[in-house]
Amino acid sequence: MKAVVQRVKEAKVEIDNTEEASIKRGFLIFLGVDVNDTLEDAKKLAYKIANLRIFTSEDGKMNKNLTQINGEVLSVSQFTLLANVKKGNRPNFNQAKPSKEAKELYEQFNKYLSIELEKEVKTGKFGSDMQISLVNDGPVTILYDTNEL
Repeated sequence: MKAVVQRVKEAKVEIDNTEEASIKRGFLIFLGVDVNDTLEDAKKLAYKIANLRIFTSEDGKMNKNLTQINGEVLSVSQFTLLANVKKGNRPNFNQAKPSKEAKELYEQFNKYLSIELEKEVKTGKFGSDMQISLVNDGPVTILYDTNEL
């Protein structure tokens, strides 16, 4: 799995000009599912993100996690994170897991993350054309690849 985690002041996802979900302070996560990803990858990634300490503490250091700041999460599926651009100018997506299996792992990742955080993870709608709005906080952006965890 590949994930882009952005620290945000707020974020929302719209589908057909209708708000699907929104959050205030927390994480906007873009998640891509690789053909080789498993439930164990989803669980490991959820744990890592739930414990990620990138919020500023009283001493000015990035030392707090989502739970400590009562933050929220908006998780959006994004198969384009698996783009291969080595040849030519048109990316191929052969590394992206087929849609049905990818949806199951995306949903399981969100369940694991919800359990870790003990709160709801808000989501976009898998496979939809979504418009994402956000106010980046920092900006702070962290990249995860479960092949490297």
